[in-house]
Amino acid sequence: MKKVLFPLNVEEMWSMWQDNPEAGLLAGGTDLLVKLRSQRIRLKTIICLEKVKELQQINTDGAQIFIGAMTNHQQLLENQVVKSRLGCLHQAAAVLGSPPIRHMGTIGGNICTASPAGDTLPPLYVLQANLELVSPTGSRIVPIEEFIYGPGKTALAPMEVLKQVIIDLPVPGIQTHYHKVGQRKALAISVCSLACYMQLAPDGSVGEARLAWGSVGPTVMRFPEVEALLYGRKISLDILRQCGELASQKVTPISDVRAGAEYRRRLTANLLIRLLPD
Repeated sequence: MKKVLFPLNVEEMWSMWQDNPEAGLLAGGTDLLVKLRSQRIRLKTIICLEKVKELQQINTDGAQIFIGAMTNHQQLLENQVVKSRLGCLHQAAAVLGSPPIRHMGTIGGNICTASPAGDTLPPLYVLQANLELVSPTGSRIVPIEEFIYGPGKTALAPMEVLKQVIIDLPVPGIQTHYHKVGQRKALAISVCSLACYMQLAPDGSVGEARLAWGSVGPTVMRFPEVEALLYGRKISLDILRQCGELASQKVTPISDVRAGAEYRRRLTANLLIRLLPD
């Protein structure tokens, strides 16, 4: 029988973890519980963070938003600042799993699982999110692109946890989008996904573009050369096809039970077409 501990705050969490250094941390459990049930990992002690309220808050100072690691995806959907200012993150949360999964799964869990198919990850890359990591000895800030370096591999040090996600709120004139392709229209793991952050000049030309693809490499992938093709240009089918051709040459997809590598390459290019104005 496993021992499950429920700290009420971060200080209790550190104390329990130091007394049980072999313990695993449980956020929403949508990934960890599956691994435990299939015996891919074995834990005698679990520290459940569901009662640590300080990790479940969303705050803003008007310039930045601070999203606690234990914030679930339904809370992201319901937050008005996320909905109005961080469109791509809101769109990603809306297509992530089923309603029960959205009520259980957390943004911190999605990040720390470090799956190339994680729905919130491409939006967080184009939003240039920073992560506050804390340990009993202090805290540090790490850009998300430096935090994840492979499937299931992160920069978390021993006895360190993700406390919150910090995002600069986009200024007026910024457009963000998230598009995803799965084997089904809903409740599907991403076969390929694309997040976009775009600043448009009054004449409709692109001042800045950030593009991030999921499920087409070991981590979320961005390509400065592709983004540079858009600079100073108006969005058109021709320029998006040029970007897509270059991006499809740079991704490193694999074939698995959900899709073949060549199909993912085609999706890498084709998802860009969804950026055409209506």
